[in-house]
Amino acid sequence: MDIAVQQNYLDAFKGRFTSLMRWHQLDEFWSDFKQQADDDWYIYHVGDEPPEAPVDRSTLLTFIEEIDNLLHQEHDEDYCGIVYTDSKEAPSYIKIFDPHNLGVSCGYSEKPPLPGWILSKIPPMELEEALYPTASRRRWWERIFE
Repeated sequence: MDIAVQQNYLDAFKGRFTSLMRWHQLDEFWSDFKQQADDDWYIYHVGDEPPEAPVDRSTLLTFIEEIDNLLHQEHDEDYCGIVYTDSKEAPSYIKIFDPHNLGVSCGYSEKPPLPGWILSKIPPMELEEALYPTASRRRWWERIFE
């Protein structure tokens, strides 16, 4: 993958996001999103090999239905708060956290949990490796600058 595309993806990942805090906000967001859905979206299950091609609109809509059902069933709270978007009106990057892997939700963590799924208009890259390199890779990197 082109380094510029990788950097764009990381920049987008680290960018500003708005939480869809309440269930009705998520429902409204999905309703609007479905109207705008096209064939330019990548669906990345973080931890798996990133997809090389976007999905078609039909696959995207099926995923939205399935993930929405999963979130409503498995996030047993009176609020949502585990879906974040770069824009409620014209999204291009959406982070969806797995209800069973939320980690530290308040406070500080050196390794905060990654989203379970990411929808993006940018081709995805392997996030765990990019954000949390292995200890051997860090030692190699540190030796260069000793």
